[in-house]
Amino acid sequence: MTTTPIAIIGTGIAGLSAAQALDEAGVTVHLFEKSRGSGGRLASKRSEAGSLDLGAAYFTARDRRFAAAVRDWQARGWAAEWRASLYELRNGQLGPSPDEQERFVGTPRMSAITRGLLGELPVTFGCRITEVFRGAEHWTLLDAEGVSHGPFSQVVIATPAPQACNLLASLPVLASKVANAAMEPTWSVALGFAAPLSTKVDGCFVQNGVLDWFSRDNSKPGRDNPLDTWVLQATSAWTREHLDLAKEQVVEHLHGAFAEIIGCPVPSPSFTLAHRWLYARPAQPHQWGVVADPELGLYACGDWCLSGRVEGAWLSGREAARRLLEQLQH
Repeated sequence: MTTTPIAIIGTGIAGLSAAQALDEAGVTVHLFEKSRGSGGRLASKRSEAGSLDLGAAYFTARDRRFAAAVRDWQARGWAAEWRASLYELRNGQLGPSPDEQERFVGTPRMSAITRGLLGELPVTFGCRITEVFRGAEHWTLLDAEGVSHGPFSQVVIATPAPQACNLLASLPVLASKVANAAMEPTWSVALGFAAPLSTKVDGCFVQNGVLDWFSRDNSKPGRDNPLDTWVLQATSAWTREHLDLAKEQVVEHLHGAFAEIIGCPVPSPSFTLAHRWLYARPAQPHQWGVVADPELGLYACGDWCLSGRVEGAWLSGREAARRLLEQLQH
């Protein structure tokens, strides 16, 4: 085993899944994150309306390995089942959803999971890595301020595919493969109402409209928001057409679409917030697991390598760690 640490770029679920597996195997890691906190699209936004899940609204566990991890998170108090009253809008009609899949959320907010996984692992926040390059034996990272970080024996890139592609510029074979993992944008809007809306809906799948999904954050376990908070997610198609629309107009459009669907009076919200995810989800699923050059010690992982779901991100991070450890043992 190497004594030189391994760099992990990104502290979303993929990066932290890889970090946890490597740390458990006795390998030293150091994480880098361009934001001020961990989570990626599992991050939660603190606001005057309470904590808001603007990214992933929930996650499911189909793979037995991920299901075991989720049970562990539940035992630690990081996650809980969300027994939501789910609806769907189909052919213009709002009705109960037949989907009975178990759904989970972080508690008391979605970011509790990534904070728990990060634990005491060394991390540098507010550090955007712009370049990775390899010397005779080791890797060095360069950040946006021109500061070098290293040396590292291996590098795990756990970022959205377009960002990973940029970091792989010196490895055109890997970069060209990652470039095929197109990702879709999504506008998310949070609305807060002084009085609870008079509806049984906790979450709703929407077909053929501006919205793709909306949910009542207050219905999730562990939430204690002072307002009745809802998060609305636009379709990728609508988002692409309105990518640069002013946030106020995005709120207006999505609020209007929500009011037409929900089936109860919707007053003007007392709180609004809009957030644009440029890389919300893969345009199509892949079955890569991880994109890697083990000989050089470079691995790229993320939900875009698999299903696009939280589960896919976790499994991809685990696969990156497995391949890396396998290489170290040679």
